[in-house]
Amino acid sequence: MKQIITLVALVAITGVYGQLDRSVRPNPAQAPTININDSEVFKTSNGITVVLSENHKLPRVSFDLVMGASPIAEGPKAGVNSIMGQLVLSGTSNRTKDVLDAEVDYMGATLNADGSSLYLSCLTKHLDKALGIMQDVVLNTTFPESEFERIKKQAESGLLSAKASPDEMAANAEKRANFAGHPYGDVMNEASLAAITREDVLENFKATFTPQGAYLVIVGDITKDQAKALAEKYFGSWKGKSLYKVDLGGGKATKGNRVIFVNKPGAVQSVISISLPVDVKSGDKNQLPLTVLSEILGGGSFGSRLMQNLREDKAYTYGCRSDLQITRDGSWMSASGSFRNEVTDSAIVQILYEFARIQEGYVTDEELSLTKASMAGGFARSLESPQTIARFALNIIRNNLAADYYKNYLKRLDAIDKETVLLMAQQYLASGYNIVVVGNESVLDKIKQFDADGVIEKMDAFGNPVVEMKTADISADQLLEKYILAVTQTTSLKAATKKMKKIKSVTKEMELTAQQIPAALKMTDVFQAPNSDASQIEMQGMVLQRQYFDGTNGGSTSMQEGKKPLSPEALAAKKKSIGLFPEMNYKTSGMTYELKGIENQNGTDFYVLFTTDGDKQQFDYFNTKTFLKAKSVIIQTQDGETSEQAISFGDYKDVNGLLFAHSMNLMMGEMGLSGKIVKLEVNGKVDPKTFVE
Repeated sequence: MKQIITLVALVAITGVYGQLDRSVRPNPAQAPTININDSEVFKTSNGITVVLSENHKLPRVSFDLVMGASPIAEGPKAGVNSIMGQLVLSGTSNRTKDVLDAEVDYMGATLNADGSSLYLSCLTKHLDKALGIMQDVVLNTTFPESEFERIKKQAESGLLSAKASPDEMAANAEKRANFAGHPYGDVMNEASLAAITREDVLENFKATFTPQGAYLVIVGDITKDQAKALAEKYFGSWKGKSLYKVDLGGGKATKGNRVIFVNKPGAVQSVISISLPVDVKSGDKNQLPLTVLSEILGGGSFGSRLMQNLREDKAYTYGCRSDLQITRDGSWMSASGSFRNEVTDSAIVQILYEFARIQEGYVTDEELSLTKASMAGGFARSLESPQTIARFALNIIRNNLAADYYKNYLKRLDAIDKETVLLMAQQYLASGYNIVVVGNESVLDKIKQFDADGVIEKMDAFGNPVVEMKTADISADQLLEKYILAVTQTTSLKAATKKMKKIKSVTKEMELTAQQIPAALKMTDVFQAPNSDASQIEMQGMVLQRQYFDGTNGGSTSMQEGKKPLSPEALAAKKKSIGLFPEMNYKTSGMTYELKGIENQNGTDFYVLFTTDGDKQQFDYFNTKTFLKAKSVIIQTQDGETSEQAISFGDYKDVNGLLFAHSMNLMMGEMGLSGKIVKLEVNGKVDPKTFVE
C-alpha cells in the first residue's frame, strides 16, 4: 500500500511539472507585510528612552546604552573621542581595571564600550550584579593616568600601522576630501595624539555620555516590569550635561573632479578610491533606492558592474566594489580597489565610466531583480536576531520613521523600478568626484588628466596637505658629519674618529611588544669592532631568528627557513653598511647616497637622506635641529615582491659618551612592534661564536 501511494504521488508531481513552461519566468508574488512584534518603549525619570524587545528562549539579557549627542569636532586634538572610548572601562572610583575585568569574566558576561555607547550582556541570574558594574562605569569611571598613557602609547603603534596601510591612507584622504571642517573629517595623527590630555578625555566623556537624549536598548529574557524597575534603579539617578545636538549638515561636494595623491614609496599597486558626499540621511525616503543603486554598481556580488568590468573583463584587480554609508550626520558613496601601477589610469577611467553609465540608462531587469532578491534575503535573515527587532525600534525613534517602516520594508523594496534607480543616479552621482590614489610617484603623470587643470593635491598618510620638500641648506656629506658629531658628542670628525676607536663592542638588549603577539620578544644586537655584528630575536627563551656577519661572511637561521648563508649580493650590500654608525663609512664603503631636501612632518623639519643599493632603497630622516636620526623607511624588492619597513627612533640617552636611541617603533608591513632598551653595554665581553654559524 505504501508503494502504491508513493507511485501515485510521483505521477501527480510529474503531471504538474509537465504542464509548466520553464522558458517563461513566473510572475513574482506580491511582497508581504512583515509581521514584526512591536518593541516596548518607555522613559526613565531622567529622560532615557528605553527600548525593550522580550525574548525568553535563552536566560540572557543585553543592555545597549547609546548616547544621543552629535559628533564633536576635534580639530587639532583629533582622536580624543576614540581615546576616550578605549578608556571608559579602564577603572572606576570603586574598581580598578583588573577588578572590573575579573568581575565581568567571573559572571561570563560581556562589557564593551566605545566613544558613544556602552554594551552589557549577561545571564539573567546575574542581572543585578552586572548592572551594578555597568552603573559604576557610567557614574564613576576615572580614566587613570597610567591607563591613559598606555592607551596613548598603543595609539602611537596604531598610527604607525596606518602609515603602512595603503587602504587606511586612502580612507583618511577620503574623509578629509569629503568632510573638510566636519567631525567626520577629523583624522588622528601624531601631532593631534600628542596634544590630547587626560583632561580632554574627561571633558569629552562628560559632553558625550549624558542621560539627556540617551537610549537604553534591552533585549532578552526580561519582562517589561523588570526592565522598568532595573532601568530606573541603575540609571534613573544619573545626571549629566545638557544634550549636545547640532545640525552638522553633510559633506562638501566638489564642482569638478579633484585628484588627491598619497605617496607610498616602492608600492607596486595603487589603491584607488573615488568618492563623493551624498545628501541623504538615515531614514530618508531615498535611502533604500540609493542602496539598490549602490549594490548594482559595485556591491558584494561578483555580478556587480564594477566587478564585471574591472575584474572579469579587464583583469585589472581582484576586487573593485562600491560602498554607501548613510548616517544621521553625513553620508557618502565610494568605489575602491587595488590596481597594478601600470593600469592605474585605466582603472580610474573604467570606474568613472561605470559611474557615468549608471546615470545614462536603465539598469537591466536581471540586475534589478537579483539585487532586490539578495537584499530581501538579507533582511529576512536579519529578523532571526532579537537585537535586530530592538535596533529597528531604536531607528524608528531616532530617525522619526513611520511606525510601519520595517514592516513594509519588502513592499518598498519591491516597488523600486528601473526609473527610480536612474533618477537616484542622476540626482546623487552627477557632481564631481574625489579621486584618491595611494601609491608610487611613478603614477603621478598618469593621473593628472583626471583634474580639469591638471592639478594634483598631495596628502600625507593622515589626510594633511603635504608641504613640498624644501631645498636642503647643507650637503649630504655635511649632514652625515653633523649626525656623527651629534651621536659621538664631539666637535670634529677627528675627535669623533678618536672616540670611536675606543669602542670595541656594544651589546643592546631590547624588549619588543605588539598587539598581535602573546608575549614580549627579546632582541639582542651585538657589534664588535671593526665590522662584525649579529642580531637575535627570541620569545620566552626560544630563538626565533638569528643573523650574523663576521666582516667577511654571514648568514641567518630561522624557524621557518633553517640555515641560510648570505647571498653574494647581500654580502656586498652588508659591507656597504658596516660599523656601529654605518654613516661614518658611506664615503669609503661605496654606498650611493643623496640628500633629497627638507621635509616637514607634523610641524617638525627633517633632512631626508636617500640611499640605494641594488634592490634596497632607504630614506633616513634627521632632525634639522639636533641632527639625530628620527626615522628610517626601508623598501626591499626580492623575487618580485616588495616589502617595506619603517623604524622610528626616540629617547636618546648618553652611554659611555655616545648617544643611543632607547625607544624604537618598528613597522613590518602592517604589523607594529614597540621596543625599549632594557640593557646596553659598551666594551663588554663578547663571545666570538656570536658572529659565526
